Amino acid sequence: MSATKVFVARLAGCSVFDPAGDRVGRVRDVLVVYRRVDPPHVVGLIVEVPGKRRIFLSIGRVTSIGAGQVITTGIVNMRRFEQRGGEVRVIAEMLGRKVLLTRDRIRATIEDVAIEDRGQGEWEVSQLFLRKPKTTPSPFGKGPTTFATWNEVTEDELPGEAQSAEHVIAAYSDLLPADLASTLLDLPEERRFEVAEELPDDRLADVLEEMPDQERIDILTRLEDARAADVLDQMQPDDAADVLAQFPDDRSEALLQLMEPEEAQDVRMLLEYEPDTAGGLMTTEPVIVSADATVAEGLALIRRHELAPALGASVCVVLPPYEPPTGRFLGLVHFQRMLRYPPNERLGTLIDQQTEPVRVDASAAEVTRVMATYNLVSVPVVDDAHRLVGVVTIDDVLDHVLPDDWRSQGEGDAPSRLRQRQRKTPVTTGRRTTRGPNG
Repeated sequence: MSATKVFVARLAGCSVFDPAGDRVGRVRDVLVVYRRVDPPHVVGLIVEVPGKRRIFLSIGRVTSIGAGQVITTGIVNMRRFEQRGGEVRVIAEMLGRKVLLTRDRIRATIEDVAIEDRGQGEWEVSQLFLRKPKTTPSPFGKGPTTFATWNEVTEDELPGEAQSAEHVIAAYSDLLPADLASTLLDLPEERRFEVAEELPDDRLADVLEEMPDQERIDILTRLEDARAADVLDQMQPDDAADVLAQFPDDRSEALLQLMEPEEAQDVRMLLEYEPDTAGGLMTTEPVIVSADATVAEGLALIRRHELAPALGASVCVVLPPYEPPTGRFLGLVHFQRMLRYPPNERLGTLIDQQTEPVRVDASAAEVTRVMATYNLVSVPVVDDAHRLVGVVTIDDVLDHVLPDDWRSQGEGDAPSRLRQRQRKTPVTTGRRTTRGPNG
């Protein structure tokens, strides 16, 4: 049964199906436009389809909403979504916004928005779920809640007051860092910073690693130095070094001084190398073991959930010391090889004799050729004394060889059909409609 009223926060993450029951994607937001007198009008949904692409689904193409799912007519335009002037995302931009209850002159925060079908496929904002200010001094208490129609409130953001991003973060909690980064890049600049500011340090670090240099520099620049240093501590050393290399020397040094000494030491080492060399691309946190370590110990090290898959594909066997720069590098042991031997087998006997390390001053092109030639997901990097100083992983190489704007490039803009014959679409202007070609 199709619902006539839906709360947007509950709609987020719901699956979208075509009439045949095939899954089209997942709802990520609802798009509305403000009107002069009437409540905001719903123009469509922002849907994430396979490939992590976000598209616009016109509300006129929605035939049913209910039971945690959305049913469409089956015709979907796969062009990447681009927000137009006058359009507002409910989850990303309305939740957390302050409004003034006109009946009692109390400021409240929007925690959810109800949209309602007014007939003929026309949806509009019908109700707001609001949180009033706290009435007790307890730090764990929350203010009372209330419902209000759109006409019973007026927007009341004070100059310089940041909009809460708590509910936006909750709605996007299931997104992988790369997908959350793409979502933030689609937001208006000010809203992007508000959301980033409220993310936990480790989550923000993961997201910044997936952003282009300029955008992550913009975010870190607006953070206080102490918070920026905490976030840099949580980032991979090579990503932190890439960011700090873009800052003026005095700002970079100030942040390094605030970072944890061990993390700052790794970043300082990476900053000594040119960015287009193995030393500039590598990370200083490979899995390092002694020759006497056993297969069981090696598998336990690569089983850690926080370890990136590329770093867990092999372990580096070295002589002491076991922190970069290590003692002499002996070789790699790939995890598949470890799986073929008993747990008590010494890793020093399983070293891959064919994979050679690259020098720290090797060019990025040479590193790329080595990885492509030997089908590697990581390659060890050594210095002049043949000491291990780090590894270059496949994601480091891809970030280097892909164009700077690869994150924003999409596939073709041709619309796709889902179990339906393509209909002739009317010619429209740039204004978004609920039944036009963008549906």
